[in-house]
Amino acid sequence: MASRRKSARNGSTPSTEPQTEVVPENALRQEGEFLTTAQGLRLPDTDHSLKAGQRGPTLLEDFHLREKITHFDHERIPERVVHARGAAAHGVFESYGTAKDVTKAHFLAEKGRQTQVFVRFSTVLGSRGSADTVRDTRGFAVKFHTEEGTFDLVGNNIPVFFIQDGIKFPDIIHAGKPHPDREIPQAQSAHDTFWDFVSLHTEATHHVMWAMSDRGIPRSYRTMEGFGVHAFRLVADSGETSLVKFHWKPVAGIHSLVWEEAQIAAGVDPDFHRRDLADSIDAGAFPEYELGIQVLPDDGSDSFDGIDLLDPTKIVPEEVAPVRLIGKLTLNRNPTNYFAETEQVAFHTGHLVPGIEVTNDPLMQARLFSYLDTQLTRLGGPNFAQLPINRPRCPVNDMFRDGMHQHAVHPGTAPYRPNSIDACLPRPAPAEDHGYVQVPRPIEGPAVRANPVSFDDHFSQATMFYRSLSPVERVHLVEAFTFELGKCYEQAIKERELLVLSMVDADLCEQVAAGLGLPAPEGEPANDVTPSPALSQVITSPGPIAGRKIGVVASADADMAGITALRAEATQLGAVVQVIAPVGGLLGRGRTQQIVERTLLTARSIEFDAVVVAGATAPTNDVKLVLLLQEAFRHCKAIGAWGTGQDILRAAGIVLDAPGVVLGKKVDDDFTASLVTALGLHRAWDRAELVMASAVPPAG
Repeated sequence: MASRRKSARNGSTPSTEPQTEVVPENALRQEGEFLTTAQGLRLPDTDHSLKAGQRGPTLLEDFHLREKITHFDHERIPERVVHARGAAAHGVFESYGTAKDVTKAHFLAEKGRQTQVFVRFSTVLGSRGSADTVRDTRGFAVKFHTEEGTFDLVGNNIPVFFIQDGIKFPDIIHAGKPHPDREIPQAQSAHDTFWDFVSLHTEATHHVMWAMSDRGIPRSYRTMEGFGVHAFRLVADSGETSLVKFHWKPVAGIHSLVWEEAQIAAGVDPDFHRRDLADSIDAGAFPEYELGIQVLPDDGSDSFDGIDLLDPTKIVPEEVAPVRLIGKLTLNRNPTNYFAETEQVAFHTGHLVPGIEVTNDPLMQARLFSYLDTQLTRLGGPNFAQLPINRPRCPVNDMFRDGMHQHAVHPGTAPYRPNSIDACLPRPAPAEDHGYVQVPRPIEGPAVRANPVSFDDHFSQATMFYRSLSPVERVHLVEAFTFELGKCYEQAIKERELLVLSMVDADLCEQVAAGLGLPAPEGEPANDVTPSPALSQVITSPGPIAGRKIGVVASADADMAGITALRAEATQLGAVVQVIAPVGGLLGRGRTQQIVERTLLTARSIEFDAVVVAGATAPTNDVKLVLLLQEAFRHCKAIGAWGTGQDILRAAGIVLDAPGVVLGKKVDDDFTASLVTALGLHRAWDRAELVMASAVPPAG
């Protein structure tokens, strides 16, 4: 076998006939030339699941899909194969009642109805011990404990996915995970196998654009948007149906880290996101998100405005189909025990309630199998729904018996239907008694491994995304591509990805190519795309500052009354003020005495949304203070000083008349109003030209 592989490398053509070599039982080789099943059956296609027609649902008879996904689901014991690094919180969802016309699901249709929820945020690629702030897709999974059963909305912070068909899910994750020989790099996509895969599977291009943008490094879970990714079918009381896309809109706004912040946080505080989430809830600054839906016609075409709704690599721009807000989620309680709740919670796209159905999206169809199958190994058997965190909040009588970790004590002697022994119970529930009855729809077509032609457009929405970004966001995206591809060793992979980018935007391709020192290939990007302003995170009007953190630099002789006044104003708006001093302890005396929450040794800019220097602080050249202020300035954060605190900024090299720098003689209404405005804009992006030459947008 080894000699046959060698001759193939040297250019000779080995026989394509099945090999008859007898392999010893103790030598389980993985050296065959052709892709096969685990039983040795040669496979002509591993990119498409078997469907009833190109647009039909996936067939259960697809033994290759089930074998491939099953093996993938059971690769890790007991850590999750994906989304291993997570943080979670309990909360409540309150319906606005504005979805009543499109769904009979009680928890969405009835105004004022409150539903208990459990939400888990996560990264995709890293292990449980990886850092929070890596560039990655984030999971945004919500378990609704409704009176009609459990509904899981298992989404992400990116509205599209890398692949169109779930049969390729093991492939994209294998490509993104650490290399199997060295188990590096951890929680990163900046390596050869990832870029090899996405440059060969160009359907990933749209998702890659999102991941390389600022969306790939959110500021916090509180400021992260969420999406259901797929098109779902909603069913109204009247029986009328609609297709919808689910959106989570953070009340605090959509904000991200800059790349240097993400790198610093991964080193000095790898728990940055989970700490922020837990601390916010403990402080009473509860993270809030509004649930919205894009309502689209269910006319049998599974498309809208020329967009294939069954293609999970496509979005429907909000300008084309506005998002209707239908309820608010508030996270108000931290888990009591990480393992019992956050680690053991089990989500599944097949956990549905009356009024919500799935569609023929081939990625969704595979997820319906995969999530359930995964729990069997990870949670030790079929009874994971009996764990307290997963337990439904409504009556259950499933007639499932025994199995590992069976906690229920089932009464009766007839676990079957129908029976005449146990009072004929349990009985079937008709639709009028909240029974789940799918809307009848025709399903027909030849059994094929293929996609519809509409799935072939891999670039137009990636182009729309790039051209919808602000100039500074485009710069960040170019830098991300340049950094990630610069980490690849194989020149052919870099060149192939540049070919992909040439089909997205010529300017994007040229800038990345220049950063890599390679020629930019010519492509044919779409020129008729309409930008979607909703895709940009840069805002022009100040948003809320609840949950934001202001660091105030002070020393023993600082203006304590001014700090007290600033704290009072910030507290009214839901923000937090923390005092930073050279050493810990107390500053001042009496009613204006201040507790030192951070020292210059423990404080870094990443922890704060704004840094302010209190008046009457003597100028200093303390290198740690200079680092703190210069980081905040370089990251375009709000910076302020009052009184002689301005001398500290000047000594640290801060440009006092730069955008986002707030100065005053004292803490008065004008000073606090200007600081709140700067903080509400998240960052002073107009300052970017001063702090990084590459932030100057290219001509044209």
